[in-house]
Amino acid sequence: MALALAEAARGLGRTAPNPPVGCVLVRGDKVVGRGFHPRAGDPHAEVFALREAGERARGATAYVTLEPCSHFGRTPPCADALVTAGVGRVVVAALDPNPQVAGRGLARLREAGIPFTVGVGEAEALRQQSGFRSLVTRGRPWVTYKYAVTLDGKVAAAGEANGAVTSAEARAWVMRWRDEADAIAVGIGTVLADDPRLTTRGVEGGRDPRPVIFDSRARTPLSARALRPGTLLVTAPEADTRALEDRGAHVLRVTGLPDALHGLGRLNLSSLLLEGGPTLASALFAAGLIDEVRALIAPKLLGAGLPPLNSPARGMGHAAALRDPHVEPLGPDVLISGLLHDIPRLSAGGDL
Repeated sequence: MALALAEAARGLGRTAPNPPVGCVLVRGDKVVGRGFHPRAGDPHAEVFALREAGERARGATAYVTLEPCSHFGRTPPCADALVTAGVGRVVVAALDPNPQVAGRGLARLREAGIPFTVGVGEAEALRQQSGFRSLVTRGRPWVTYKYAVTLDGKVAAAGEANGAVTSAEARAWVMRWRDEADAIAVGIGTVLADDPRLTTRGVEGGRDPRPVIFDSRARTPLSARALRPGTLLVTAPEADTRALEDRGAHVLRVTGLPDALHGLGRLNLSSLLLEGGPTLASALFAAGLIDEVRALIAPKLLGAGLPPLNSPARGMGHAAALRDPHVEPLGPDVLISGLLHDIPRLSAGGDL
């Protein structure tokens, strides 16, 4: 399953609205086929693995990071493909929350007399599939808030040009996170203060996530580096956006933040990396719309400056605790990550 998860990771940021999925076929003690889902419309992971294995798939064990699909979409059902190939057993990391599947893939295997096991490597599979699961069950992308702070909790010095908070090692990780996200969001304050590119740099084979600018009054300068064909401008219904649209911006007129995220979901954006400043992050946090946090902490002291959140004080008893927190060094910096919301999942209970 570790190999299957590594295969699935190759599709991160490229498969929406589909999930990233990996499959490995093992016969005896040899891997005879492996595959991953590269993008929506292409064959699924099981198909690539079965093609590589050929006749060696008969009697093999299939390790799949998501329940094989059971319906006709852009491609035929993978559960049927496994049955036709004559696999001897199927090991699944996580069940599919899509109502069109949701246990039906396993039911197809049972009908064919193929034994299966569910839940191996589930935790990592759920993290890989968090965007897909959010889009299917909530109609909006999974929102990950990434920020970098000094030891005294400042993201930037107020009122002056700011250099990088963290090291080159940490910034390289951020580029990989961007590569794995469908979209990257900032607020108009960040655009005016920092003029970010919102691109992926230094990642071999990398691709840029779709830029999203939250700008209720359409104040984004026409010279902004994040403004390019396809950039999403999230703005108020009455904002004058004609000049920005002429520059290629796609305008999303909304009446609030929940409406904005559901608008992104309707565009099949399943994962959103939030890199905005305190104003946008605080608004999303207050609305309960941040799902995951990745905080980079640099061994520096700044003094006066801006915090990552400027929400009104609520008292320590009301602090939002991260679930399943992880701490790891990135060069001289430290990454603390964890969840604010559970990743939507489907239980393997009932008659499965």
